[in-house]
Amino acid sequence: MESQPVIKTNGQDQPDDLAYQSGFGNSFSSEAIAGALPHGQNSPLLCPYGLYAEQISGSSFTSPRKLNLRSWFYRIKPSVTHQPFKPRVPKHGRILSEFNQSNSSATPTQLRWKPVDIPDSPTDFIDGLFTVCGAGSSFLRHGYAIHMYAANKSMDNCAFCSADGDFLIVPQKGRLWITTECGRLQVSPGEVAILPQGFRFSVDLLDGPSRGYVAEIFGTHFQLPDLGPIGANGLAAPRDFLVPTAWFEESPRPGYIIVQKYGGELFTAEQDFSPFNVVAWHGNYVPYKYDLSKFCPYNTVLIDHGDPSINTVLTAPTEKPGVALLDFVIFPPRWLVAEHTFRPPYYHRNCMSEFMGLIYGGYEAKADGFLPGGSSLHSCMTPHGPDTKTFEVYVICL
Repeated sequence: MESQPVIKTNGQDQPDDLAYQSGFGNSFSSEAIAGALPHGQNSPLLCPYGLYAEQISGSSFTSPRKLNLRSWFYRIKPSVTHQPFKPRVPKHGRILSEFNQSNSSATPTQLRWKPVDIPDSPTDFIDGLFTVCGAGSSFLRHGYAIHMYAANKSMDNCAFCSADGDFLIVPQKGRLWITTECGRLQVSPGEVAILPQGFRFSVDLLDGPSRGYVAEIFGTHFQLPDLGPIGANGLAAPRDFLVPTAWFEESPRPGYIIVQKYGGELFTAEQDFSPFNVVAWHGNYVPYKYDLSKFCPYNTVLIDHGDPSINTVLTAPTEKPGVALLDFVIFPPRWLVAEHTFRPPYYHRNCMSEFMGLIYGGYEAKADGFLPGGSSLHSCMTPHGPDTKTFEVYVICL
């Protein structure tokens, strides 16, 4: 059978309304050209349009079916056709994925940071990324890292990939246009994007300077939390998670650079084509985004303040039942109606460390000094709770 030529698409246009697929954990499929997906098998001898079949695995081959993650790409040129990886020069120096006493400091002191300044010099998402805190090791496949980013320029002729773990990106200022191997995502402040381990992506800034937060997890993937007595509905609904549709670029890209994070270090490899050359794909290992305004919060309706776990959007589980490696929790707009109750979050010491950021508005437990774009860290068993002004507003002034 004679292969057919690939049809050229438009360039890197940025339409106002992208088409998405919806669902969480589904098996998806998408093709930018009708007939590009093979039928009945994954890797035929000759793929339609002369494409190459390539699988990306997010789990071991023998993981239980409910946990098995993989997708098949049908691309113009396979990913393996690149020059050897070399350490990136100059060295980044501000990213960690291995946390120990030789490269980081442990402190039980409550910490708070002001919003990150936008750089003066041209800085893209990669160079604007830096690690704030974390635990564990990407090499041991157990742990996490909390990063922040501040950038003022789009990525140019390069793509980024983390071999260490999944990225959960939370923009606080400025919309992001994220091109992935599965298609494109437009992510605004108030939305989050998840880029699974190994996916290559590029970040363009739609509104100029941008900053935000990134949670990276090693050795596991995000899941929806169990709802327990809440029932079948509530919190984040699976149908509100959006997955991109296939989009590709075909034109040659001489000198294109793949920047791969491996063990917290950055490596680069040169190739002569865009990694976003996937004409069709299918599978359940995919990037996706979620609009936090669609979250359906639950709360107490009579007495006391509910535990923060009722606001969990996504969780990264461990082997120990009920214990997460990392929970992504939000405090969205909601009614606080409990009677005879101190309504702000209670004073607390927690076996889990808590890192907090602020996208917009204010946080009910911190009346002063906690600004959008800022952050705080309360380490394991460090006391924390509402500040004095908040306490006075809710108690003394009543």
